[in-house]
Amino acid sequence: MATPFPFTAIVGQEDMKKALLMAAVEPLLGGVLIFGDRGTGKSTAVRALASLLPKLETRQGCRYNCLPSEPQQACTACRAQPKPPVVKIRAPMIDLPLGATEDRVCGALDIEKALTVGEKAFEPGLLAAANRGFLYIDEVNLLEDHLVDLLLDAAASGVNVVEREGLSIRHAARFVLVGSGNPEEGDLRPQLLDRFGLSVDVRTINDLASRIEVIRRRDAYETDSDAFAGQWARRETAIRNRVVAARKMLREVAIPDPVLERMSQLCMRLGIDGMRGELTLMRAGRAAAALDGRGSVSWSDIADIAPMVLCHRLRRDPLDDAGTAPRIERALATMDNGLGHG
Repeated sequence: MATPFPFTAIVGQEDMKKALLMAAVEPLLGGVLIFGDRGTGKSTAVRALASLLPKLETRQGCRYNCLPSEPQQACTACRAQPKPPVVKIRAPMIDLPLGATEDRVCGALDIEKALTVGEKAFEPGLLAAANRGFLYIDEVNLLEDHLVDLLLDAAASGVNVVEREGLSIRHAARFVLVGSGNPEEGDLRPQLLDRFGLSVDVRTINDLASRIEVIRRRDAYETDSDAFAGQWARRETAIRNRVVAARKMLREVAIPDPVLERMSQLCMRLGIDGMRGELTLMRAGRAAAALDGRGSVSWSDIADIAPMVLCHRLRRDPLDDAGTAPRIERALATMDNGLGHG
């Protein structure tokens, strides 16, 4: 297996990297949508993050990535032996191709086994393979709507249910959904945009020094990927340790009532529909504070992440040519500064 490009070696694109790290700490965020120009490191960042994260423990031969202490009823490998050997694997990073069928995604009857031995068995799909990891969809705006609905429902519930062809299967499907795309090739429907927790726009780097650094690092990686990864190993370990520590303390991070109040005021001022905006702000704020090792969310945390949480939830204003990010910035600027930015 080729050595992935180090996450910490990616030049710039700080919002994208922060969004991915927050989603790795808090799976309840609902995934990350990355829109931007081609060649801006979207898929590189997702694959780099998956290899950066701590390895998972599961049972040997398990196709559902079961926790060793919690084998699933659907998993024949875990149920076949009293105690199958425990192995450590990289966090799964599963690519979902645009032409995938619903059977390939959810799983279906194993036709080969049914024909050869007459046994009705379940063939797990991509949702099973992505359990406890990442499911990545490049060009998500070109994916068929019914598949996007299916994926978002599974990501929200953490369970995949298959009821057809005489099968009745339920298995865990807890994964971070990451979609990327080029806005020139079409937009996602608003109701689907709302289901992604975070959305970031990435643009081609226009700073000369940064562009040169991108070229140098990519050339060094392609010349000797192992040696290049070794140069960044210490920084990769530091980020990994931050994620592990943040996961442990996440549920203990407090959100002061004044911060919650201002979050709701911000969403009301922007006319955000429903409550997902505030819930995601709360979860993302906790993840951001935990990544910094702090036990409390500040208003500056919320102000920093508000664009990636709320931009894709704003109603389009035909009379405002400035776009969604400036609207959020204006709303933040007019908020009462009584709490300061500490």
